[in-house]
Amino acid sequence: MKASRTRIKEDIETIARFGGLSEGGVTRLALSKEDMDGRKYLIEKMKEAGLNVTIDAVGNTIGRREGKKKLAPIMIGSHLDTVPCGGNYDGIAGVIAALETIRMLNDEGVETVRPIEVVNFTAEESSRFLTATMGSKCMKGSLTIDKIKSLKDKNGNSFYDALSQAGFEPDKLDSVKKYIGDYHAFIELHIEQGPVLEAEKKPIGIVTFIAAPTRMKINIKGKADHSGNTPMNMRRDALAGASEIILALEKIASEEAGRHTVGTVGDVRVTPGAMNVIPGEVELLVDIRDIDMNEKRKAYELFIESINEVASKRNLIIERELLVNDTPVQMSAKIINTIQEATESLGYPYKIMHSGAGHDAMNLVPITDVGMIFIPSVDGISHNIKEFTEMEDICNGADVLYASLYKLAMEDQ
Repeated sequence: MKASRTRIKEDIETIARFGGLSEGGVTRLALSKEDMDGRKYLIEKMKEAGLNVTIDAVGNTIGRREGKKKLAPIMIGSHLDTVPCGGNYDGIAGVIAALETIRMLNDEGVETVRPIEVVNFTAEESSRFLTATMGSKCMKGSLTIDKIKSLKDKNGNSFYDALSQAGFEPDKLDSVKKYIGDYHAFIELHIEQGPVLEAEKKPIGIVTFIAAPTRMKINIKGKADHSGNTPMNMRRDALAGASEIILALEKIASEEAGRHTVGTVGDVRVTPGAMNVIPGEVELLVDIRDIDMNEKRKAYELFIESINEVASKRNLIIERELLVNDTPVQMSAKIINTIQEATESLGYPYKIMHSGAGHDAMNLVPITDVGMIFIPSVDGISHNIKEFTEMEDICNGADVLYASLYKLAMEDQ
């Protein structure tokens, strides 16, 4: 049984219209109108495939196909929300591939032993509320009411308020939490978001570890002064200090921390932002990642030392807020082996690899056996309007997901 290129293509192209940009790509921020429109389309398609759709208190959307026995289900899926000016495949390919496996089972008239659930997680991207994988974190039980009230977007709207405005029930947050035994397994298919699979001409990646982020907001306060009348040796230039901090992070991640450590300053906001005024205040958003918690901690500590040195040398006040400090996770050996056997049975070349990006899958690790399937990203581009994955590769990934799912869903103990 092979995945339908026609159905997958139609679904991905339709979802791309919700928040689609004239220059290509899409902006579909979590819980925005565009996101809600995409969810509505997905729900319609889930129902067409015979799934019973439920939506939990934080908007995680689940389509369930019953099995022969009342056993813990297999969950598959990903997310529909995107970064600003993002692509049409990050997360979306995983949701649609998961839906396609249900249609494949229907086409074959297969009744599985275990139920299967297709999920679209809420707010996987951190772009709006500065915290990633929030729907799956709620399933994990690692977010509190106070926390979701404190997470706010650029307009001051909290995650709690956005959920309420979308018609969900964040006060029932406790009802979202899942426990060991609630699921038999979870598999997420996702585009690689990197260049490795394409470079090595491997259509399938089998993930062993998922890196996790440490994210910070840094506020650098100097003194805004006239650019012409303030001597260089009397300046407290917040932007010059920020520049040193950015370069320090690059050096730490490149040379001083672990071989898998990466560090990024993804947003810089300068105040007052005038050509003839020395910057008096700068805000930085920082992301440090690794698959090894000790190496990530080392990078973080070295970075803090650098921040303190810059503050002292330049007479700046530097405040920092730790937004996220997630723990890297290892995928289940059982699910890795299941995916590997499925891939080999289909004759697809594959690579055993780690994920440098975080995914919802990492939050399900304490609850059940978890695995991930990667498919290639053209030129390694993601979080960009040029993001692209060949339809053939999405179909190949869906085939592997189907074969893996079939085996797990037929297990009766």
